[in-house]
Amino acid sequence: MPTSYPKDRFDDLPHKLDRVGAHRAPAKRGSRWVAFWWALAATALLIGLGAVGLSVLNNRLNFTIPGIASETATEAPTETAVPTAEPTTDPSASVTVLNGTPTTGVARSVGDLLTANGWTVGTTTDADTEDIATTTVYYADATLEGAARGVAALLPGSAISLSVDGTGSDATLTVVVGSDYVMPEG
Repeated sequence: MPTSYPKDRFDDLPHKLDRVGAHRAPAKRGSRWVAFWWALAATALLIGLGAVGLSVLNNRLNFTIPGIASETATEAPTETAVPTAEPTTDPSASVTVLNGTPTTGVARSVGDLLTANGWTVGTTTDADTEDIATTTVYYADATLEGAARGVAALLPGSAISLSVDGTGSDATLTVVVGSDYVMPEG
């Protein structure tokens, strides 16, 4: 077997090609950036799909562009007077008073105030937490709104709230005293 072969056209290659083997040409300029741009495009696509998915799932993202009117624009609702019940005193309604402040004796003080004004106070105790900011009167049925307003009228600055889940007591009304309540002196 011959160990050397005669020269042919494949033996005369220019040196500037820097080829390794017969089929490999040098890499094109900037070819290393292709992977970076593909990764950037994939990341942007995934972020966009995630934002759209979240907006569909919890409907909290707002994609309105300022200056462009929305197709689903609705007129602002006109303000109408909401009928409210007149404050009443209902001695047959039982009231539970919960102290939502770190001060001791607040529930008893509010209970004494309500009893002096004709209310039937059942339990006076501490609430589960001591960081309640606003005194609130909770009522479980819409027909008790007048009674809740009657209790709230005795506690300046207090709010009323319909609690359909219940307040955790068997009473008709539940007062949770907040840090805004000022105890009377004496």
